[in-house]
Amino acid sequence: MATTPAPTAEQPMDDDARRLAELGYKQELHRKWSGFSNFAISFSIISILAGCFTTFGQAWNNGGPVAISWGWPLISLFILIIGFCMAELVSAYPTAGGIYWWAATMGRPVHGWFTGWLNLIGLVAVTASVDYGCATFLNLTLSALFDGWAGTAHQTFGLFVVILALHGLINIYGHHVIDVLQNVSVWWHVAGAAAVVLILVLVPDDHQSFKFVFTERFNNSGFGDGDTGGLTFWFYVLPLGFLLTQYTITGFDACAHVSEETRGASKAAAQGLWRSIFYSAVGGWILLLAFLFAATDVDAINSAGGFSGAIFESALTPFFFKAVIIISTIGQFFCGMSCVTSMSRMAYAFSRDRAVPGWRLWSRVDRNGTPVNAIIAATLAGLVLTLPALYQKAGVPVAFYAVVSVAVIGLYLSFLIPIFLRLRMGDRFVPGPWTLGRRYKLLGWIAVIEIAIISVYFVLPIVPGGVPGNAEFSWTAVNYAPLAIGGVLLGVAIWWYASARKWFTGPRRTVDVPAQRPAADATPADDPA
Repeated sequence: MATTPAPTAEQPMDDDARRLAELGYKQELHRKWSGFSNFAISFSIISILAGCFTTFGQAWNNGGPVAISWGWPLISLFILIIGFCMAELVSAYPTAGGIYWWAATMGRPVHGWFTGWLNLIGLVAVTASVDYGCATFLNLTLSALFDGWAGTAHQTFGLFVVILALHGLINIYGHHVIDVLQNVSVWWHVAGAAAVVLILVLVPDDHQSFKFVFTERFNNSGFGDGDTGGLTFWFYVLPLGFLLTQYTITGFDACAHVSEETRGASKAAAQGLWRSIFYSAVGGWILLLAFLFAATDVDAINSAGGFSGAIFESALTPFFFKAVIIISTIGQFFCGMSCVTSMSRMAYAFSRDRAVPGWRLWSRVDRNGTPVNAIIAATLAGLVLTLPALYQKAGVPVAFYAVVSVAVIGLYLSFLIPIFLRLRMGDRFVPGPWTLGRRYKLLGWIAVIEIAIISVYFVLPIVPGGVPGNAEFSWTAVNYAPLAIGGVLLGVAIWWYASARKWFTGPRRTVDVPAQRPAADATPADDPA
Protein backbone atom coordinates (compact mmCIF):
# COMPACT_ATOMS: atom_id res chain seq x y z
CA MET A 1 0.00 0.00 0.00
CA ALA A 2 1.37 3.44 -0.90
CA THR A 3 2.13 5.60 2.08
CA THR A 4 1.98 9.34 2.51
CA PRO A 5 5.27 11.13 3.17
CA ALA A 6 5.67 12.84 6.51
CA PRO A 7 4.86 16.56 6.50
CA THR A 8 7.78 18.82 5.71
CA ALA A 9 9.10 21.69 7.76
CA GLU A 10 6.59 23.92 5.99
CA GLN A 11 3.80 21.61 7.22
CA PRO A 12 4.70 20.90 10.84
CA MET A 13 2.76 18.40 12.92
CA ASP A 14 1.63 19.01 16.49
CA ASP A 15 2.39 16.43 19.18
CA ASP A 16 -0.87 14.53 18.65
CA ALA A 17 -0.44 14.26 14.88
CA ARG A 18 3.21 13.30 15.35
CA ARG A 19 2.35 10.52 17.80
CA LEU A 20 -0.39 9.27 15.44
CA ALA A 21 2.12 9.28 12.58
CA GLU A 22 4.54 7.26 14.71
CA LEU A 23 1.73 4.72 15.14
CA GLY A 24 1.38 4.65 11.36
CA TYR A 25 -1.51 6.93 10.40
CA LYS A 26 -1.94 10.38 8.95
CA GLN A 27 -4.38 12.77 10.60
CA GLU A 28 -7.66 12.39 8.64
CA LEU A 29 -10.29 12.84 11.34
CA HIS A 30 -10.53 16.40 12.67
CA ARG A 31 -8.81 16.74 16.08
CA LYS A 32 -11.13 19.22 17.80
CA TRP A 33 -12.32 17.33 20.88
CA SER A 34 -11.21 18.47 24.32
CA GLY A 35 -10.34 16.12 27.17
CA PHE A 36 -13.77 16.80 28.65
CA SER A 37 -15.45 15.89 25.36
CA ASN A 38 -13.48 12.63 25.31
CA PHE A 39 -14.69 11.84 28.83
CA ALA A 40 -18.19 12.93 27.85
CA ILE A 41 -18.67 10.38 25.09
CA SER A 42 -17.91 7.40 27.35
CA PHE A 43 -19.92 8.90 30.21
CA SER A 44 -22.83 9.34 27.79
CA ILE A 45 -22.53 5.79 26.44
CA ILE A 46 -22.40 4.33 29.94
CA SER A 47 -25.49 6.48 30.64
CA ILE A 48 -26.99 5.75 34.03
CA LEU A 49 -30.21 7.22 32.59
CA ALA A 50 -30.22 4.34 30.09
CA GLY A 51 -28.89 1.11 31.59
CA CYS A 52 -30.22 1.68 35.13
CA PHE A 53 -33.72 2.19 33.73
CA THR A 54 -33.85 -0.36 30.91
CA THR A 55 -32.12 -3.37 32.54
CA PHE A 56 -33.34 -2.82 36.11
CA GLY A 57 -35.77 -5.72 35.66
CA GLN A 58 -32.93 -8.18 34.99
CA ALA A 59 -31.51 -7.57 38.47
CA TRP A 60 -34.91 -7.30 40.15
CA ASN A 61 -36.00 -10.70 38.84
CA ASN A 62 -32.62 -12.35 39.37
CA GLY A 63 -31.71 -11.57 42.95
CA GLY A 64 -33.94 -8.64 43.82
CA PRO A 65 -32.73 -5.65 45.85
CA VAL A 66 -29.48 -7.34 46.97
CA ALA A 67 -28.46 -7.82 43.31
CA ILE A 68 -28.68 -4.03 43.00
CA SER A 69 -27.68 -2.53 46.35
CA TRP A 70 -24.69 -4.86 46.80
CA GLY A 71 -24.19 -6.18 43.28
CA TRP A 72 -23.79 -2.75 41.67
CA PRO A 73 -20.81 -1.52 43.76
CA LEU A 74 -19.15 -4.96 43.69
CA ILE A 75 -19.29 -5.36 39.90
CA SER A 76 -18.47 -1.66 39.43
CA LEU A 77 -15.18 -2.22 41.25
CA PHE A 78 -14.22 -5.02 38.86
CA ILE A 79 -15.18 -2.87 35.86
CA LEU A 80 -13.06 0.01 37.19
CA ILE A 81 -10.09 -2.37 37.33
CA ILE A 82 -10.74 -3.30 33.69
CA GLY A 83 -10.89 0.42 32.91
CA PHE A 84 -7.53 1.07 34.56
CA CYS A 85 -5.94 -1.65 32.42
CA MET A 86 -7.43 -0.16 29.26
CA ALA A 87 -6.48 3.40 30.24
CA GLU A 88 -2.83 2.35 30.30
CA LEU A 89 -3.18 0.92 26.80
CA VAL A 90 -4.92 3.94 25.26
CA SER A 91 -2.23 6.19 26.74
CA ALA A 92 0.42 4.17 24.90
CA TYR A 93 -1.58 3.69 21.68
CA PRO A 94 -4.10 6.56 21.11
CA THR A 95 -5.66 5.41 17.81
CA ALA A 96 -9.24 5.16 16.54
CA GLY A 97 -8.73 1.41 16.07
CA GLY A 98 -8.33 1.23 19.81
CA ILE A 99 -8.89 -2.27 21.12
CA TYR A 100 -8.03 -4.29 18.02
CA TRP A 101 -5.02 -2.08 17.21
CA TRP A 102 -3.61 -2.80 20.68
CA ALA A 103 -4.13 -6.54 20.22
CA ALA A 104 -2.50 -6.66 16.78
CA THR A 105 0.45 -4.56 17.94
CA MET A 106 1.16 -6.44 21.18
CA GLY A 107 0.37 -9.82 19.66
CA ARG A 108 -0.02 -11.01 16.10
CA PRO A 109 -2.44 -10.14 13.29
CA VAL A 110 -4.74 -13.02 14.33
CA HIS A 111 -5.22 -11.37 17.74
CA GLY A 112 -6.17 -8.10 16.10
CA TRP A 113 -8.50 -9.90 13.71
CA PHE A 114 -10.62 -11.59 16.39
CA THR A 115 -10.48 -8.62 18.77
CA GLY A 116 -11.67 -6.27 16.04
CA TRP A 117 -14.65 -8.37 15.09
CA LEU A 118 -15.68 -8.95 18.71
CA ASN A 119 -15.39 -5.23 19.41
CA LEU A 120 -17.33 -4.29 16.30
CA ILE A 121 -20.27 -6.62 16.99
CA GLY A 122 -20.26 -5.47 20.62
CA LEU A 123 -20.49 -1.84 19.56
CA VAL A 124 -23.26 -2.62 17.07
CA ALA A 125 -25.17 -4.50 19.78
CA VAL A 126 -24.75 -1.83 22.44
CA THR A 127 -26.02 0.81 19.98
CA ALA A 128 -29.01 -1.36 19.08
CA SER A 129 -29.84 -2.12 22.71
CA VAL A 130 -29.59 1.51 23.80
CA ASP A 131 -31.79 2.73 20.96
CA TYR A 132 -34.32 -0.06 21.55
CA GLY A 133 -34.42 0.85 25.24
CA CYS A 134 -34.89 4.50 24.26
CA ALA A 135 -37.76 3.47 21.99
CA THR A 136 -39.34 1.51 24.86
CA PHE A 137 -39.31 4.56 27.12
CA LEU A 138 -40.42 6.87 24.34
CA ASN A 139 -43.34 4.50 23.74
CA LEU A 140 -44.17 4.66 27.44
CA THR A 141 -43.90 8.46 27.36
CA LEU A 142 -46.25 8.74 24.39
CA SER A 143 -48.73 6.38 26.08
CA ALA A 144 -48.70 8.59 29.17
CA LEU A 145 -49.09 11.81 27.18
CA PHE A 146 -51.64 10.71 24.56
CA ASP A 147 -54.70 8.58 25.32
CA GLY A 148 -54.86 7.23 21.76
CA TRP A 149 -51.32 5.85 21.79
CA ALA A 150 -51.51 2.11 22.43
CA GLY A 151 -47.83 1.53 23.22
CA THR A 152 -47.58 -1.85 21.46
CA ALA A 153 -44.40 -3.85 20.83
CA HIS A 154 -44.61 -3.09 17.11
CA GLN A 155 -44.85 0.62 17.87
CA THR A 156 -41.72 0.25 19.99
CA PHE A 157 -39.88 -1.31 17.08
CA GLY A 158 -41.07 1.43 14.73
CA LEU A 159 -39.81 4.09 17.14
CA PHE A 160 -36.52 2.18 17.39
CA VAL A 161 -36.04 2.43 13.62
CA VAL A 162 -36.77 6.18 13.69
CA ILE A 163 -34.38 6.80 16.61
CA LEU A 164 -31.62 4.76 14.97
CA ALA A 165 -32.04 6.74 11.74
CA LEU A 166 -31.98 10.06 13.60
CA HIS A 167 -28.76 9.12 15.36
CA GLY A 168 -27.20 8.23 12.03
CA LEU A 169 -28.27 11.56 10.53
CA ILE A 170 -27.01 13.56 13.53
CA ASN A 171 -23.61 11.91 13.25
CA ILE A 172 -23.48 12.53 9.49
CA TYR A 173 -24.71 16.11 9.32
CA GLY A 174 -23.99 17.35 12.84
CA HIS A 175 -20.22 17.00 12.63
CA HIS A 176 -19.69 20.61 13.73
CA VAL A 177 -21.83 20.24 16.90
CA ILE A 178 -21.45 16.58 17.85
CA ASP A 179 -18.72 17.32 20.43
CA VAL A 180 -20.88 20.08 21.90
CA LEU A 181 -23.82 17.68 22.16
CA GLN A 182 -21.57 15.21 24.00
CA ASN A 183 -20.82 17.91 26.57
CA VAL A 184 -24.52 18.79 26.89
CA SER A 185 -25.21 15.09 27.40
CA VAL A 186 -22.92 14.97 30.45
CA TRP A 187 -24.77 17.78 32.18
CA TRP A 188 -28.14 16.31 31.23
CA HIS A 189 -27.11 13.02 32.84
CA VAL A 190 -25.83 14.72 35.98
CA ALA A 191 -28.79 17.10 36.41
CA GLY A 192 -31.32 14.54 35.21
CA ALA A 193 -30.14 11.81 37.57
CA ALA A 194 -30.11 14.29 40.47
CA ALA A 195 -33.66 15.38 39.61
CA VAL A 196 -34.89 11.77 39.49
CA VAL A 197 -33.30 11.02 42.88
CA LEU A 198 -34.89 14.11 44.45
CA ILE A 199 -38.30 13.24 42.97
CA LEU A 200 -38.11 9.67 44.30
CA VAL A 201 -37.02 10.91 47.74
CA LEU A 202 -39.48 13.79 48.17
CA VAL A 203 -42.66 12.88 46.26
CA PRO A 204 -43.72 9.36 47.42
CA ASP A 205 -45.67 9.19 50.68
CA ASP A 206 -43.95 5.97 51.72
CA HIS A 207 -40.52 4.41 51.25
CA GLN A 208 -39.04 0.98 51.73
CA SER A 209 -36.87 0.21 54.75
CA PHE A 210 -33.10 -0.15 54.79
CA LYS A 211 -33.63 -3.83 55.56
CA PHE A 212 -35.63 -4.30 52.34
CA VAL A 213 -33.11 -2.42 50.19
CA PHE A 214 -30.01 -4.17 51.53
CA THR A 215 -31.22 -7.66 52.51
CA GLU A 216 -34.35 -8.58 50.49
CA ARG A 217 -33.90 -11.31 47.85
CA PHE A 218 -36.20 -12.20 44.94
CA ASN A 219 -36.12 -15.07 42.51
CA ASN A 220 -38.61 -14.36 39.73
CA SER A 221 -36.41 -16.05 37.13
CA GLY A 222 -38.32 -19.34 37.01
CA PHE A 223 -35.17 -21.23 37.95
CA GLY A 224 -35.02 -22.95 41.32
CA ASP A 225 -38.77 -22.66 42.00
CA GLY A 226 -38.40 -19.22 43.57
CA ASP A 227 -35.90 -20.38 46.20
CA THR A 228 -33.63 -17.55 47.38
CA GLY A 229 -31.28 -19.54 49.58
CA GLY A 230 -30.15 -22.52 47.54
CA LEU A 231 -27.14 -23.07 45.33
CA THR A 232 -29.17 -22.33 42.18
CA PHE A 233 -29.96 -18.87 43.49
CA TRP A 234 -26.44 -17.94 44.60
CA PHE A 235 -24.52 -19.47 41.71
CA TYR A 236 -26.92 -19.09 38.77
CA VAL A 237 -29.79 -16.68 39.37
CA LEU A 238 -27.99 -13.92 41.27
CA PRO A 239 -25.05 -13.68 38.81
CA LEU A 240 -27.58 -13.24 35.98
CA GLY A 241 -28.79 -10.17 37.87
CA PHE A 242 -25.32 -8.67 37.62
CA LEU A 243 -26.01 -8.09 33.92
CA LEU A 244 -27.57 -4.76 35.01
CA THR A 245 -24.21 -3.40 36.14
CA GLN A 246 -22.03 -5.12 33.56
CA TYR A 247 -24.20 -3.79 30.70
CA THR A 248 -24.74 -0.29 32.04
CA ILE A 249 -21.04 0.38 32.63
CA THR A 250 -19.74 -0.55 29.21
CA GLY A 251 -18.85 1.22 25.99
CA PHE A 252 -16.09 3.18 27.72
CA ASP A 253 -13.72 2.10 24.94
CA ALA A 254 -15.24 5.07 23.09
CA CYS A 255 -12.49 7.17 24.67
CA ALA A 256 -10.03 5.17 22.55
CA HIS A 257 -12.11 5.25 19.38
CA VAL A 258 -12.27 9.05 19.38
CA SER A 259 -8.67 9.52 20.54
CA GLU A 260 -7.63 10.57 17.02
CA GLU A 261 -10.09 13.45 17.39
CA THR A 262 -8.96 14.39 20.92
CA ARG A 263 -6.32 16.96 21.81
CA GLY A 264 -3.61 15.66 24.15
CA ALA A 265 -5.01 12.16 23.64
CA SER A 266 -2.22 10.21 25.37
CA LYS A 267 -3.32 11.65 28.71
CA ALA A 268 -6.84 12.91 28.05
CA ALA A 269 -8.21 9.64 26.64
CA ALA A 270 -6.73 7.58 29.50
CA GLN A 271 -8.17 9.88 32.15
CA GLY A 272 -11.50 10.15 30.37
CA LEU A 273 -11.81 6.36 30.25
CA TRP A 274 -11.39 5.52 33.93
CA ARG A 275 -13.15 8.65 35.16
CA SER A 276 -16.24 7.88 33.07
CA ILE A 277 -16.45 4.51 34.84
CA PHE A 278 -15.83 5.89 38.32
CA TYR A 279 -18.33 8.74 38.21
CA SER A 280 -20.97 6.56 36.53
CA ALA A 281 -20.54 3.89 39.21
CA VAL A 282 -21.08 6.38 42.03
CA GLY A 283 -23.97 8.18 40.35
CA GLY A 284 -25.63 4.96 39.21
CA TRP A 285 -25.57 3.46 42.71
CA ILE A 286 -27.24 6.53 44.21
CA LEU A 287 -29.86 6.46 41.45
CA LEU A 288 -30.60 2.76 41.88
CA LEU A 289 -30.88 3.06 45.65
CA ALA A 290 -33.50 5.75 45.08
CA PHE A 291 -35.36 3.28 42.84
CA LEU A 292 -35.32 0.62 45.57
CA PHE A 293 -36.44 2.91 48.38
CA ALA A 294 -39.37 4.03 46.19
CA ALA A 295 -40.32 0.43 45.21
CA THR A 296 -43.15 0.09 47.73
CA ASP A 297 -45.63 -1.74 45.47
CA VAL A 298 -43.68 -4.97 44.98
CA ASP A 299 -46.64 -6.81 43.43
CA ALA A 300 -47.08 -4.16 40.72
CA ILE A 301 -43.37 -4.29 39.88
CA ASN A 302 -43.41 -8.09 39.74
CA SER A 303 -46.49 -8.01 37.51
CA ALA A 304 -44.60 -5.70 35.12
CA GLY A 305 -41.70 -8.16 34.91
CA GLY A 306 -39.51 -5.94 37.06
CA PHE A 307 -39.79 -3.02 34.64
CA SER A 308 -38.53 0.13 36.34
CA GLY A 309 -41.43 2.16 34.95
CA ALA A 310 -43.73 0.30 37.35
CA ILE A 311 -41.84 1.84 40.28
CA PHE A 312 -42.43 5.36 39.04
CA GLU A 313 -46.03 4.75 38.04
CA SER A 314 -46.97 3.22 41.41
CA ALA A 315 -44.98 5.60 43.63
CA LEU A 316 -45.42 8.97 41.92
CA THR A 317 -48.19 11.30 40.84
CA PRO A 318 -48.94 11.34 37.10
CA PHE A 319 -47.00 14.59 36.64
CA PHE A 320 -43.81 13.36 38.28
CA PHE A 321 -44.15 9.95 36.61
CA LYS A 322 -44.10 11.68 33.23
CA ALA A 323 -41.22 13.90 34.32
CA VAL A 324 -39.03 10.91 35.28
CA ILE A 325 -39.60 8.92 32.10
CA ILE A 326 -39.06 12.02 29.91
CA ILE A 327 -35.75 12.73 31.69
CA SER A 328 -34.67 9.13 31.11
CA THR A 329 -35.82 9.05 27.48
CA ILE A 330 -33.83 12.17 26.59
CA GLY A 331 -30.76 10.78 28.38
CA GLN A 332 -31.09 7.53 26.44
CA PHE A 333 -31.34 9.50 23.19
CA PHE A 334 -28.05 11.23 23.98
CA CYS A 335 -26.54 7.85 24.86
CA GLY A 336 -27.55 6.29 21.53
CA MET A 337 -26.12 9.27 19.65
CA SER A 338 -22.75 8.71 21.36
CA CYS A 339 -22.90 4.98 20.66
CA VAL A 340 -23.23 5.61 16.92
CA THR A 341 -20.20 7.94 17.05
CA SER A 342 -18.04 5.31 18.74
CA MET A 343 -19.32 2.43 16.60
CA SER A 344 -18.71 4.30 13.34
CA ARG A 345 -15.14 5.25 14.31
CA MET A 346 -14.35 1.62 15.06
CA ALA A 347 -15.90 0.52 11.74
CA TYR A 348 -13.88 3.22 9.95
CA ALA A 349 -10.59 2.26 11.61
CA PHE A 350 -11.07 -1.50 11.10
CA SER A 351 -11.93 -0.86 7.45
CA ARG A 352 -8.90 1.42 7.10
CA ASP A 353 -6.82 -1.68 7.83
CA ARG A 354 -8.81 -3.68 5.23
CA ALA A 355 -10.44 -6.10 7.66
CA VAL A 356 -14.08 -5.41 6.68
CA PRO A 357 -15.57 -6.50 3.34
CA GLY A 358 -15.94 -3.42 1.15
CA TRP A 359 -13.28 -1.66 3.20
CA ARG A 360 -12.67 1.01 0.55
CA LEU A 361 -16.26 2.21 1.00
CA TRP A 362 -16.36 2.17 4.81
CA SER A 363 -12.94 3.81 5.27
CA ARG A 364 -13.82 6.93 3.29
CA VAL A 365 -14.36 10.24 5.05
CA ASP A 366 -16.12 13.25 3.59
CA ARG A 367 -14.67 16.75 3.42
CA ASN A 368 -15.73 17.33 7.02
CA GLY A 369 -13.69 14.35 8.25
CA THR A 370 -16.82 12.26 8.91
CA PRO A 371 -16.91 8.52 8.03
CA VAL A 372 -20.39 8.73 6.49
CA ASN A 373 -20.48 5.28 4.90
CA ALA A 374 -19.30 3.61 8.11
CA ILE A 375 -22.09 5.36 10.03
CA ILE A 376 -24.76 4.13 7.59
CA ALA A 377 -23.47 0.54 7.49
CA ALA A 378 -23.09 0.22 11.27
CA THR A 379 -26.58 1.57 12.03
CA LEU A 380 -28.12 -0.84 9.50
CA ALA A 381 -26.24 -3.71 11.19
CA GLY A 382 -27.80 -2.68 14.52
CA LEU A 383 -31.24 -2.79 12.94
CA VAL A 384 -30.68 -6.31 11.60
CA LEU A 385 -29.40 -7.57 14.98
CA THR A 386 -32.58 -6.37 16.71
CA LEU A 387 -35.09 -7.90 14.27
CA PRO A 388 -35.98 -10.80 16.67
CA ALA A 389 -37.63 -8.20 18.92
CA LEU A 390 -40.45 -8.05 16.35
CA TYR A 391 -41.46 -11.55 17.43
CA GLN A 392 -41.17 -10.95 21.17
CA LYS A 393 -44.13 -12.14 23.24
CA ALA A 394 -45.41 -10.40 26.35
CA GLY A 395 -43.45 -10.88 29.58
CA VAL A 396 -39.70 -10.75 30.08
CA PRO A 397 -38.16 -8.99 27.03
CA VAL A 398 -35.83 -11.86 26.18
CA ALA A 399 -34.90 -10.46 22.77
CA PHE A 400 -33.80 -7.16 24.34
CA TYR A 401 -31.76 -8.91 27.03
CA ALA A 402 -30.21 -11.11 24.33
CA VAL A 403 -28.98 -8.03 22.46
CA VAL A 404 -27.72 -6.70 25.79
CA SER A 405 -25.82 -9.96 26.34
CA VAL A 406 -24.31 -9.77 22.85
CA ALA A 407 -23.10 -6.25 23.65
CA VAL A 408 -21.56 -7.24 26.99
CA ILE A 409 -19.87 -10.42 25.74
CA GLY A 410 -18.61 -8.93 22.49
CA LEU A 411 -17.16 -5.82 24.12
CA TYR A 412 -15.67 -7.43 27.19
CA LEU A 413 -14.10 -10.32 25.27
CA SER A 414 -12.51 -7.74 22.98
CA PHE A 415 -11.16 -6.02 26.11
CA LEU A 416 -9.79 -9.30 27.49
CA ILE A 417 -7.48 -10.06 24.56
CA PRO A 418 -5.31 -6.90 24.69
CA ILE A 419 -5.26 -6.92 28.50
CA PHE A 420 -3.95 -10.49 28.43
CA LEU A 421 -1.41 -9.63 25.74
CA ARG A 422 -0.18 -6.71 27.82
CA LEU A 423 0.32 -9.15 30.73
CA ARG A 424 2.24 -11.46 28.42
CA MET A 425 4.50 -8.62 27.25
CA GLY A 426 5.55 -7.77 30.79
CA ASP A 427 8.44 -5.30 30.89
CA ARG A 428 8.67 -5.25 27.09
CA PHE A 429 5.57 -3.03 27.06
CA VAL A 430 6.49 0.65 26.69
CA PRO A 431 3.87 2.76 28.52
CA GLY A 432 2.57 6.17 27.61
CA PRO A 433 2.26 9.15 29.97
CA TRP A 434 -0.44 7.36 32.04
CA THR A 435 0.67 4.01 33.45
CA LEU A 436 -0.19 1.48 36.16
CA GLY A 437 3.45 0.82 36.94
CA ARG A 438 4.02 -2.51 38.70
CA ARG A 439 0.33 -2.77 39.61
CA TYR A 440 -0.48 -3.93 36.07
CA LYS A 441 0.07 -7.62 36.97
CA LEU A 442 -2.46 -7.83 39.80
CA LEU A 443 -5.05 -5.61 38.11
CA GLY A 444 -4.59 -7.32 34.74
CA TRP A 445 -5.20 -10.82 36.09
CA ILE A 446 -8.26 -9.67 38.06
CA ALA A 447 -9.65 -8.14 34.84
CA VAL A 448 -9.00 -11.27 32.76
CA ILE A 449 -10.66 -13.61 35.30
CA GLU A 450 -13.72 -11.37 35.77
CA ILE A 451 -14.32 -11.08 32.03
CA ALA A 452 -13.96 -14.83 31.55
CA ILE A 453 -16.58 -15.51 34.25
CA ILE A 454 -19.20 -13.03 33.04
CA SER A 455 -18.77 -14.19 29.44
CA VAL A 456 -19.89 -17.66 30.50
CA TYR A 457 -22.87 -16.48 32.53
CA PHE A 458 -24.31 -14.17 29.90
CA VAL A 459 -24.61 -16.83 27.21
CA LEU A 460 -26.76 -18.96 29.51
CA PRO A 461 -30.60 -19.09 29.25
CA ILE A 462 -32.34 -16.15 30.92
CA VAL A 463 -35.68 -17.93 31.45
CA PRO A 464 -36.57 -21.67 31.69
CA GLY A 465 -38.42 -21.44 28.38
CA GLY A 466 -35.08 -20.81 26.70
CA VAL A 467 -33.57 -24.11 27.87
CA PRO A 468 -33.58 -26.76 25.10
CA GLY A 469 -35.57 -29.80 26.22
CA ASN A 470 -37.67 -27.84 28.69
CA ALA A 471 -41.41 -28.54 28.40
CA GLU A 472 -42.03 -24.80 27.90
CA PHE A 473 -39.21 -24.33 25.39
CA SER A 474 -39.83 -21.65 22.77
CA TRP A 475 -37.45 -20.11 20.28
CA THR A 476 -38.78 -16.66 21.23
CA ALA A 477 -37.46 -17.29 24.78
CA VAL A 478 -33.96 -18.28 23.67
CA ASN A 479 -31.03 -16.09 24.65
CA TYR A 480 -29.55 -15.83 21.17
CA ALA A 481 -26.34 -14.21 22.44
CA PRO A 482 -24.35 -17.46 22.02
CA LEU A 483 -25.78 -17.87 18.52
CA ALA A 484 -24.85 -14.32 17.53
CA ILE A 485 -21.42 -14.32 19.17
CA GLY A 486 -20.71 -17.94 18.20
CA GLY A 487 -21.85 -17.33 14.63
CA VAL A 488 -19.59 -14.31 14.27
CA LEU A 489 -16.60 -16.11 15.79
CA LEU A 490 -17.17 -19.17 13.59
CA GLY A 491 -17.53 -17.02 10.50
CA VAL A 492 -14.43 -14.91 11.12
CA ALA A 493 -12.45 -18.04 12.10
CA ILE A 494 -13.33 -19.75 8.83
CA TRP A 495 -12.57 -16.55 6.95
CA TRP A 496 -9.24 -16.22 8.75
CA TYR A 497 -8.01 -19.72 8.01
CA ALA A 498 -9.42 -19.80 4.49
CA SER A 499 -8.24 -16.40 3.35
CA ALA A 500 -7.53 -13.51 5.73
CA ARG A 501 -4.37 -14.98 7.27
CA LYS A 502 -2.76 -14.68 3.85
CA TRP A 503 -3.37 -10.94 3.49
CA PHE A 504 -4.42 -9.39 6.83
CA THR A 505 -1.23 -8.12 8.41
CA GLY A 506 -2.81 -6.00 11.13
CA PRO A 507 -2.57 -2.20 11.24
CA ARG A 508 -1.38 -0.78 7.92
CA ARG A 509 0.82 2.30 7.95
CA THR A 510 -0.45 5.22 5.88
CA VAL A 511 2.35 7.67 6.66
CA ASP A 512 6.14 7.32 6.65
CA VAL A 513 7.28 8.45 10.09
CA PRO A 514 9.58 6.13 12.07
CA ALA A 515 7.88 4.62 15.11
CA GLN A 516 9.28 5.97 18.37
CA ARG A 517 8.97 4.88 21.94
CA PRO A 518 6.67 6.93 24.17
CA ALA A 519 8.27 9.29 26.63
CA ALA A 520 10.31 7.49 29.27
CA ASP A 521 9.12 9.75 32.09
CA ALA A 522 5.72 8.04 32.30
CA THR A 523 3.91 8.85 35.50
CA PRO A 524 1.89 6.44 37.68
CA ALA A 525 -1.85 6.18 37.23
CA ASP A 526 -4.04 8.86 38.78
CA ASP A 527 -5.61 8.01 42.11
CA PRO A 528 -9.37 7.58 41.48
CA ALA A 529 -10.15 8.71 45.00
